[in-house]
Amino acid sequence: MQDMIDLNDYFYFVHVVEKQGFTPAATALNMPKSRLSRHVSKLEERLDVKLIQRTSRQFNVTDSGRIFYRHARTVLDEMEAAEAAIERRKESLSGRVFMSCSLGVAQFAINNLVVKFLQINPKVELIQQVTNETVDLISSGIDMAIRGHTGALPDSSIIQRSLASFSWYLFASPAYLSRTGTPETPHDLLKRQSLKVGWQPTTGYWTLQNKEGVKITIPFNPQLCSDDMSTLKEAAINGLGIVSLPAYTCRKEINDGLLVRVLPNWISGKAQLSLLSPSRRVQSPSAKALAEFLLDNVHEQTADYN
Repeated sequence: MQDMIDLNDYFYFVHVVEKQGFTPAATALNMPKSRLSRHVSKLEERLDVKLIQRTSRQFNVTDSGRIFYRHARTVLDEMEAAEAAIERRKESLSGRVFMSCSLGVAQFAINNLVVKFLQINPKVELIQQVTNETVDLISSGIDMAIRGHTGALPDSSIIQRSLASFSWYLFASPAYLSRTGTPETPHDLLKRQSLKVGWQPTTGYWTLQNKEGVKITIPFNPQLCSDDMSTLKEAAINGLGIVSLPAYTCRKEINDGLLVRVLPNWISGKAQLSLLSPSRRVQSPSAKALAEFLLDNVHEQTADYN
């Protein structure tokens, strides 16, 4: 019969690997190095494999040790998450949550949701960093980030969960279209004034696609470039030109007649929002609750319309 698994052995082994040695791990855990060594030796004996090569001068984790470490780290993270889940049920949520998101996401996708979550959980303090720059979550101490993107995000050390998928449409004010004429084909956009999301580069292009999958690329030289979608939307409302924006950001203005969709049979892009969190950090109950709340509700805020 195989020996019972002792999760203490996992815990001590992980600390030895992460501290790069028995002495620094023993110091961090405030325990004798001999006791730490016995736990790792016991683990190696049970697994019948060498996990760490010990010499007086060098500390090396074997190939088997590296494989075992990855799984052991996951086991410990899940244990901490399980305990955090129970603590969350025992008491009301409290503490600080650090979140990063872009200006557009803050203004249009989650503004109402943030308020609602804090009303439900009045003891939670949300620290919201709003920036269009990519932030290193680990070094910045960020619990979660919301990012819009069109392709896969490259950082494998980050947990990525999909929040929503959405389309970009072309918009203009009725007064602007009355003055310049309503475009009937994508090529008609070449003769129209334009507005652009993002300030670099100062030129741009729209890649339009219809329901049949036909794609057309239209270059343009915008009169206004901005990272702020709210500014661009206001410019479009005031007749400064045609702008491509996420469909959900203009729902109210469409309903109020301040904007109309240009070339309604074409979309100007597809994108998605993802919720990101560091893979090595166990989320606090409050951070986990906010993440789940956003996962449950953001898609309704960002849904497309016809």
